[in-house]
Amino acid sequence: MALTFNDNPDAANIIELKGIRQTYDNGKVHILENLNLLIEDKAMQGQFAVILGMSGCGKSTLLRYIAGLQKPTAGEVLVKGKEVSGDNRVSMVFQQYSSLPWMTVLDNVGLGLRFKGVSKTERDEKSMEMIQLVGLDGHEKKYAQYPNLSGGQLQRVAIARSLMSNPEILLMDEPFGALDIKTRLQMQDLLIGIWEKFSPTILFVTHDIQEAVYLGDDIYIMKHAPSSFVKHIKVDLPFNRTRQTKRLKRFDELVHLVEDSMMQIDSED
Repeated sequence: MALTFNDNPDAANIIELKGIRQTYDNGKVHILENLNLLIEDKAMQGQFAVILGMSGCGKSTLLRYIAGLQKPTAGEVLVKGKEVSGDNRVSMVFQQYSSLPWMTVLDNVGLGLRFKGVSKTERDEKSMEMIQLVGLDGHEKKYAQYPNLSGGQLQRVAIARSLMSNPEILLMDEPFGALDIKTRLQMQDLLIGIWEKFSPTILFVTHDIQEAVYLGDDIYIMKHAPSSFVKHIKVDLPFNRTRQTKRLKRFDELVHLVEDSMMQIDSED
């Protein structure tokens, strides 16, 4: 039986996946089967939804659908009730560093405005505001490549560039997976601040359960391929998250709940 997750079916939905199937090799390999998902559009607040699941279950593929980078074999992918198109305000941050290494941080952040024909003076001004927001002051003239910038700094560039388009939806595919633990924790706090400031709907893929509980409003768990969503966990923690949130008894309880849920899915399969 297909599961559909939506706490308020009468509310407008910003993301809707209906009856998704994904196969490869002329139908011999099944990745997704009868997958459904509804994410409610919360105006002036946004949502922070996290997807968990084993490697190969299709988590990144779902993000590619919503970004318009791939179409499913069958089913519908809707953003604000319409098929995905170039008009949707959707940005994506990948695990791999996606900055253009032959361009400076300033030019990377302002790249989207350049394509829109915004003058260099205006886009540099707006880019600097975003660079300051993500904590890259003083690095704007550096080329966006390692070792000029650390891994965490390169991901800050990617996040700043994504935010420049004022997205309604921000897709993040394990963006902190390659970072050291201290940098990863810093980036988690940065992302919380960005979400509170801009209120986009964020769809975030990770393998880190503590990260999922700390960041997310909702956690959606996928089973192995042929995959679908099999568990939805509401994260009932304070809206304004800080490091002290991780010291709460409820935080530990939710981490254990997610762990147990994932292990139960694995044992049932």
